[in-house]
Amino acid sequence: MTSSEVKQKIEKLRQLINKYRYQYHVLNKLEISEETLDQLKYELKKLEDEYPQFIAANSPTQRVAGKALSKFKKVTHSARMLSLEDAFSEDDMREWEDRLKKVLPSKKWHYFAELKLDGLALSLVYRDGVLVRGATRGDGAIGEDVTQNVRTMESIPLSLETYRDSSRSMISRMLQNKEVEIRGEALISKKGLINLNHTQTEKGEKPYANARNLAAGSLRQLDPKIVRDRHLEFIGYSLLASDGVTQHHEEHEVIATLGFKTDPYAKICKNLAEVFEFHAHVASIRESFPYEIDGIVVSVNESDLHARAGVVGKTPRASIAYKFAPKEAITKVNDIIIQVGRTGVLTPVAVLEPVRVGGVTVSRATLHNEDEIRRLSLKVGDTVIVGRAGDVIPDIKKVLIELRNGHERSFHMPKKCPVCDKSVSSDARGIIVRCTNKACPSLKRERIYYFVSKKAFDIDGLGPKTIDALLDQGLIQDASDLFGLLEGDLVPLERFGEKSASNLVGAIAGSRKISLPRFLIALGILHVGEETALDLAEHFGTLDRVAGASEEEILKVKNIGSIVARSIVDFFKDAHSKVFLEKLSDEGVIVGKTPKRKPGKLTGTSFVFTGELESMSRDAAKARVRELGGDPSETVSRETKYVVVGVSPGSKYAKAQKLGITVLDERAFLKLVE
Repeated sequence: MTSSEVKQKIEKLRQLINKYRYQYHVLNKLEISEETLDQLKYELKKLEDEYPQFIAANSPTQRVAGKALSKFKKVTHSARMLSLEDAFSEDDMREWEDRLKKVLPSKKWHYFAELKLDGLALSLVYRDGVLVRGATRGDGAIGEDVTQNVRTMESIPLSLETYRDSSRSMISRMLQNKEVEIRGEALISKKGLINLNHTQTEKGEKPYANARNLAAGSLRQLDPKIVRDRHLEFIGYSLLASDGVTQHHEEHEVIATLGFKTDPYAKICKNLAEVFEFHAHVASIRESFPYEIDGIVVSVNESDLHARAGVVGKTPRASIAYKFAPKEAITKVNDIIIQVGRTGVLTPVAVLEPVRVGGVTVSRATLHNEDEIRRLSLKVGDTVIVGRAGDVIPDIKKVLIELRNGHERSFHMPKKCPVCDKSVSSDARGIIVRCTNKACPSLKRERIYYFVSKKAFDIDGLGPKTIDALLDQGLIQDASDLFGLLEGDLVPLERFGEKSASNLVGAIAGSRKISLPRFLIALGILHVGEETALDLAEHFGTLDRVAGASEEEILKVKNIGSIVARSIVDFFKDAHSKVFLEKLSDEGVIVGKTPKRKPGKLTGTSFVFTGELESMSRDAAKARVRELGGDPSETVSRETKYVVVGVSPGSKYAKAQKLGITVLDERAFLKLVE
């Protein structure tokens, strides 16, 4: 980029960050995720570091937060409450350490690593051992006086006492005349959020989205009773009156001695290698913590060196927030290409500048159809927020239109299939575009990929690259040919040796016996997904009965309409399908029978799930419903009995309210299926 282009991008980033920061810190709402906001700030900080001539006093990187709300009395902090620079990788951490070594030459230090709690920063001031003030961070220099709210929090002592044995003379001085300031995080536990959402759903009100926003909103309530009833907690991490304390970890010890909760996982690390080990360990067990965390805070443990390193803008040099891999990130759409699926549907796919999302490098994202591209107002060349839907499939969450430079170009679906160059057709709504050529090579590959996938035959070691190689070498023509492969067929292929060939042949042989629902999924029948396959299997019991059923008979299966019924009948009447099924039978594939589901306490009861459950996956919840005779469904209708709502529910929750369907939170659902 030229100098003028860099300056223009910095200005646009500043405007965008200021917009979202105002929403978050002043209006207490946010259109994007906190992780995405962090990514925007991180990108701006890197540009300003590289081009310091463009740093301005009003840049978002030069201040901590937004304005104090006018409904609370303003409080001037005795020492500015600083914010932390973010790091997202080991390389970022090494660069931070290199900068420290330049500021502190010839010095040696240890690190203190602690959980980065996802709450609201609070300052607590004690005078003569008595709590006299509680204040929010505000803009770092001036915060909001929330003393009355703070006094309702059971985890905050109203007067300082020693709750642990300590020989430190400084503690006795603190309990007498000295003014003491303790800083930490106000938060609500995951369990607390579930309990509050249970109350919300009982009242017919919308559940809270996340614990962090709930904690922030609670402390800004004018009625202290609301704060008391929400059971906020406080965890201390910093002590300002620290005479006699020479290391940061000792601050934690003193804070705990004075009766506050502190981070029980915090530890001293000798070097960055131990920091990386701690970060990886915390990331692996983060779901087990009672509170939401988004990384760890790493600080130089020696207090004198920490102070000597100084402050850059509003950020201490000797502390950094080492974040977990974000579930959302910012990147650029370099191109939009077309993939042809197993049913011939043309799906647009965004080719991205590679970016790390949730610990994985993402370079492509699904766009579903042209209607989705229009909804997003997406153009090739746009800067976008990309996430992983259900933490699996990358998709584009939002287009940052404000960052356009005029070089972006529009995209339109092709009139011919990009694989076979045959004509394409659209559905009645003009949304789904499909290749009309049943012999399209792309369909063949995609069908085999789907046939061996986890929800179908689940053949271990048989991925797309191996299937491509088998097709390219003429070893298979369709999925049935997989069951006739010998070790000698595989050994000549690239990446195969005798052992790997033997393992794959064994895995294929072990998959010859399969349940009816999984077999129906493997066939890739248009409109037949996991739930429909289960319904068909339970209704008919055997493959022969499904294959021989008329459209009228299939319409008697619950949750199946005329379009799906016609698709099933057409598939089994098709000559190619009959030949394929015969070949599978000749190769020894055995499809099991499905017994009628036994009646249970939930027989005849339909469930729909929305939002993230804390104690189990959605698949496990659906399986539990089936065990008790109930019917999981993906669609909310008037026949739905219950909609189970987890954290961050989607549109199904709103539809349930509109139709007057009973809504259960996770606790009520677990009680029902005990």
